[in-house]
Amino acid sequence: MAARLSVNVNKVATLRNARGGDVPSVIEAVRTIVAAGAPGITVHPRADERHIRAADARAIAAELAPLRDRVEFNIEGDPRPDLLAMVEELRPHQCTLVPVRPGEITSQAGWPPDTSRAELGAVVARLHKLGVRVSLFIEADPAAVRWAADVGAQRIELYTEPYARAFAAGAGAASLAQFAAAAELAHSLGLGVNAGHDLDLDNLPLFSRLPHLDEASIGHALISHALFVGLARAVADYLAALAE
Repeated sequence: MAARLSVNVNKVATLRNARGGDVPSVIEAVRTIVAAGAPGITVHPRADERHIRAADARAIAAELAPLRDRVEFNIEGDPRPDLLAMVEELRPHQCTLVPVRPGEITSQAGWPPDTSRAELGAVVARLHKLGVRVSLFIEADPAAVRWAADVGAQRIELYTEPYARAFAAGAGAASLAQFAAAAELAHSLGLGVNAGHDLDLDNLPLFSRLPHLDEASIGHALISHALFVGLARAVADYLAALAE
């Protein structure tokens, strides 16, 4: 069974915010993506609201509410108070917790395995009580996988930029082997496996062979592709690549 595709719509909001107003509509994008067959939508509301805003997350949650049995909603972000309050309010299927570095343009690393288990574990437990599945964004490192299991996560999201770089350099197979080892370990510890960051139509067919891959979250590359072929076609192309 192919892994699920979760489309990150942040870049639609980035384009809208560059001009102001409501064009392009994030909700129209969500409708198009879902109609094209994508079984998941991801948003990453940052504290500065430079792309997805809190109002967008609420509107998307309302849009997807009637489709809850077939389209998953994933909210990702750092465990700051307003983000956690949003998750508590909207109750997405999944919350992906990611570390944030000051001034970063996009995520640059997974959670270090020396991150306090007690502190993040309390957040994970809080979200579990809400009925929200928790995924932790980590490197393809055995220590990080074991740390995520100890913290109480139900899934990990493997940070795939190192794989993308290796693939571009002709070393995709060797990199995939490292990711496969992490995925096998995660599976043995009872964790589901998600992945995301810099996956595209070139490197995704090989990466789709990753054992136990549950979900791939893709935003920048898919939305960029959509500029040339249209959003519905871009979703179809990524669904096909993920199924190879």
